[in-house]
Amino acid sequence: MSSYRLFNHIKLCSTNFRWRTRAKHISHSRLKVIVSERSRSFAKRQNHTSITANMSLLQHTGPSTLYTELAELPLPVSADFIGGDVPRVTYSVRDHERNTIRSLTKTFPGGITPDHHTTSLDSSEIKAFATSPSKSRQAILREVSNGTSTKRFVEIWAGTQIEASLDVTKYHDAFHTDNFTFSFSFSPSETSLLYTAEANINNDDNASDDPYTKFIYTPHFGEPSRTKKRSTIFLFRWKRSTAFTRAAKEDMLLVALSLAQPTPTPVLFGQATFATEDVIYASGHEHTKDGRLLGVKWCFNRPMGIWEIKLPESAILQGTPLGVQISCNALKLTPSERSCRSPRVLYNDSQIPTKLFWFSNPVGGPHASCVSLETRDLTTGANKVLVDVMMEPIPDNDFPGLYPNYNMPSSPFLRRRDRIYIVLHSLWRSRSTILFIDIESGAISDETKLRDGEPLYSWDLLATDDKTRFICSRSTPTTPSEVLLGYLDQHDNLNWKVLDQPTLSFAAENALRDLTASIIPIGARPPTETLVIQSKKASTRPGPKPICVTVPHGGPHASSTTSFYPGTAALALEGYTLSLPNYTGSMGFGEKYIQKLLGHCGTMDVQDVVESVNELIRLGISEHGRQVIQGGSHGGFLAAHLIGQYPTLFNAAVMRNPVTSAGELTASDIPDWAYAEFGLQFTPDSLMTPATFQKMFEASPIAHIDSVRAPVLLLIGEDDLRVVPVQGLRFYHALKGRERRVEMLWFKGETHPLDGVEAARVSWEAGRDWFKKLGQSPAD
Repeated sequence: MSSYRLFNHIKLCSTNFRWRTRAKHISHSRLKVIVSERSRSFAKRQNHTSITANMSLLQHTGPSTLYTELAELPLPVSADFIGGDVPRVTYSVRDHERNTIRSLTKTFPGGITPDHHTTSLDSSEIKAFATSPSKSRQAILREVSNGTSTKRFVEIWAGTQIEASLDVTKYHDAFHTDNFTFSFSFSPSETSLLYTAEANINNDDNASDDPYTKFIYTPHFGEPSRTKKRSTIFLFRWKRSTAFTRAAKEDMLLVALSLAQPTPTPVLFGQATFATEDVIYASGHEHTKDGRLLGVKWCFNRPMGIWEIKLPESAILQGTPLGVQISCNALKLTPSERSCRSPRVLYNDSQIPTKLFWFSNPVGGPHASCVSLETRDLTTGANKVLVDVMMEPIPDNDFPGLYPNYNMPSSPFLRRRDRIYIVLHSLWRSRSTILFIDIESGAISDETKLRDGEPLYSWDLLATDDKTRFICSRSTPTTPSEVLLGYLDQHDNLNWKVLDQPTLSFAAENALRDLTASIIPIGARPPTETLVIQSKKASTRPGPKPICVTVPHGGPHASSTTSFYPGTAALALEGYTLSLPNYTGSMGFGEKYIQKLLGHCGTMDVQDVVESVNELIRLGISEHGRQVIQGGSHGGFLAAHLIGQYPTLFNAAVMRNPVTSAGELTASDIPDWAYAEFGLQFTPDSLMTPATFQKMFEASPIAHIDSVRAPVLLLIGEDDLRVVPVQGLRFYHALKGRERRVEMLWFKGETHPLDGVEAARVSWEAGRDWFKKLGQSPAD
């Protein structure tokens, strides 16, 4: 029974007692009048309570033009150099009117001295494109849909002419263009191409009388799609016409690559790259002993390795029917205890491959951790670690170790004097910065180190030209992304040229000028620090401090950085102060602090966030009674914990696909996550025993459900494979059953990030409106 209903029940009983006492002294008729009046008054109150209970706590206050404008700003996502030296940048663009994500491409013909650029909207038919090493050719993977069927084509363009084109629809299913299996590599002669696609076992050519083949269980790669199960490398080869006409079909070859020798468990290949005309390197994703293909997105610890694959001689392949599978001899180059990915080949001046590089993490344990950069001498066959794991930052330069993206750029190399470097962006505490790594010594230099008085830029590397130039983007929490060209001059000094800046309305530009960002160290809980974004006007206005929204990141092994996020900036423009804490376990602070969180989720990370709130209060940035919290995934786990463990700290909470009961995550695409984070061993024969469940239950937010007082808004993606929707659904029903204030939005077709155009906008508006209505006063 709620406190409100209990109060009314006690008051009514007390009143009835008084009525009985007074009835001895009043007439029967007068008593009837009193009872009638009291009954009508009570019925009116009850009716009002019923209406209020049936009305949603979440009331839409309208769209935000600033959110829409900021979310629709073009976001640079990739780049390359075409025609020898022309930078080309591809942007992702959210279109709210059409409810879709589009892409556009800009080219900057002027290079170092660009005074103009050309823009083209990419066709939705183009799934991927790549430029050849000589910059004279382009490969395109194209899908053409007419509403009822889809046709797929591989195209090779030489300038404005199609050199080769093949309809590959009947030979495989969808192209793979994700970060984990995507391949797109020209051979040195530029007469062969590698790409990855979903093998098609149900086409007419493979039809059989066995009905079971169609229904045999095959594991998938997990979030965000159930359809990727049979990642396969395809080799496309063509003969150039001496008459400069399109290659004839009989002059083209298409084969699927497979291993000649069996492996203990199935291996699915991707990320293939040519070294020579007949040797390629690829990453192999391995099934586990118990028949799983563990989810790979945001996970650096999967059983996978680097393989050398040798293609059959051209004479053997001649005349091979299109689309058939061929056997290749292969050798795994990396040990089974290491998770290795992103192979990259370095060539010398004679275009002979000399070195191979890749990223490496331990198999198992935390899903993301400090990365090792490893290399293989292709002449001697010797492997070595070029940049090792850093347990703690080095005192002389504070280097915390490598925390790059999942992959290196397709060509990460840069030449400076007589040295060759790998260029990466990597997390360094709460920023992302550009690093040059010497390929011989492993020495590292921070080329975008933050200096006093400079904006809090975070940087992303998009491409290099394999010589002296590279393309980056940078942003701050209050300034959207701009694109820069980095180049070495004749004296080998690094220079920067801004290629492109976002176009903002005067209203948005003026509004963003009012925001300020800073990084606040949490001295009592090192190395925890929080990124604070606030309005100058709102924070200096007389009266109560602005409501502070604490936003712990997910993972837990991720990081909040000083990059620009439209939703974060738009919420700050509503007058809120935002605090984004990087708690123990965050990436970019040293491997020691990632390992330190294991076995302590729900306590150590929770206490770090609480201390970040207290520190901002001590500094006068925020104040007690003006706190709300918002988080997704593990950030939702923390939000749910905090409103249970500290029921009076936050006035309201918003959670996106939160982990609420770790013991019930067995249906997740990463069932090992809970074991690792809560200090347990995960093996192929692991079962959720009562003892294991009890440990996970006690470390989960659901254990504190009875203490929750803050109103809760849940945002749930129906197709989430990572944190299955039942996690949020059960938390919702548990709160409802305890008569707590709770609402839930259910997004059909959305996965873990809720990053569809409409879903992201509605989620942002819902969080804003929830805090606007319920964040002003302390929880009951």
